Amino acid sequence: MESDVNSGMLFSGIIMYCIILTTGMVLFPNGITKINTVEDAAMALQPLFGNSATLLFSMGVIGTGLIAIPVLSGCLSYMFSEIVNIPRGLDRTFQQARGFYAIMAVTLILGLSLSMFGISPVDALIATAILYGLTAPILIAVILHIANNKEIMGEFTNSIMMNIGGYATLAIMTMAAMALIWQFFS
Repeated sequence: MESDVNSGMLFSGIIMYCIILTTGMVLFPNGITKINTVEDAAMALQPLFGNSATLLFSMGVIGTGLIAIPVLSGCLSYMFSEIVNIPRGLDRTFQQARGFYAIMAVTLILGLSLSMFGISPVDALIATAILYGLTAPILIAVILHIANNKEIMGEFTNSIMMNIGGYATLAIMTMAAMALIWQFFS
């Protein structure tokens, strides 16, 4: 499991870097600085991929969605089921965990119907990223507190190196959140 997580994080980091690099190298030099819709994003790739940009972007969005949507709705279902203490788990049948599967169905339907409510998927992604950026320092601080609590973690508390990395991440995310707030109000 550890090697799966480590390799998955490595590849997701590499992919993220490539996306950021490609975006910066293609969009900005061509004067594209505002993307409001998924169609805008596909058209922004035309300088790099020509007429096949739309097809390539569509395949990427569909592939990403097929991976991300079940994972996100499953995570949300686990989270809510844990909060309200109802039976949960993908290893259970619908009859054994009705609430769990109902939460998953509702989140899928809401996610798929965003555009019917006039919510731009791009705006929703940006708002979600901003919200995550603002709440991340709080969540990191809570995780660090739990990871260093011997009553909770027993012998598996954080090592010195893990704490150095954790507190460095907390400091960086806090500064980034403060910069975002500063930029918003100035």
